Amino acid sequence: MQYNFYGCENVNNIHALDDSFGVDTPLDLYDALKNIWCEYSCAPRMRQNWSEDNMTLGQCSITAFLAQDIFGGKVYGIVRPDGSIHCYNVVNDIAFDLTSEQFRGEALNYSHNPEQFREVHFAKDEKKERYEYLKSELNKKACLC
Repeated sequence: MQYNFYGCENVNNIHALDDSFGVDTPLDLYDALKNIWCEYSCAPRMRQNWSEDNMTLGQCSITAFLAQDIFGGKVYGIVRPDGSIHCYNVVNDIAFDLTSEQFRGEALNYSHNPEQFREVHFAKDEKKERYEYLKSELNKKACLC
C-alpha cells in the first residue's frame, strides 16, 4: 500500500503504547481509519464537501487526539488563513499528519506551531462526540481481529 499523508515515510518506528486499539503503527491506524472516516465524523462546517475521494477532510483534530491516545506525543496546530487550526501529531520528534491529504498537495508548515489541547478542542460537544465515534468504531474493529 502506498501512503501519501505527511510524514508517512518516517513513522515505522512509532509504535502503540499498548495493544488496546488493535493497531501498532500510524500506518495501521491510517488503514483502520480509512474505513471509519465518514461524513458524520467530518467537521459540520465541511460536511457538504466530504467525499470518499477526500475522506480526511474535516477529520484533523479528532484524528490527531486519537493518535495521541494510541502513540503518545503531542498534538500541534497549523493556523490556517481562515483562522481555523489544522492538527497533526509529533511523537519522538517525528511529525506526521494522518489527515494532510485533504489539502491536495498544498505545502503546510509543520514547524514552530502551537501545541493543541483536547480540553480546548473538546469544549465543543460536537467535536467530542465525533472523537468518541472514531474511538468507538476503532475499538469495534480491534475486537473483531
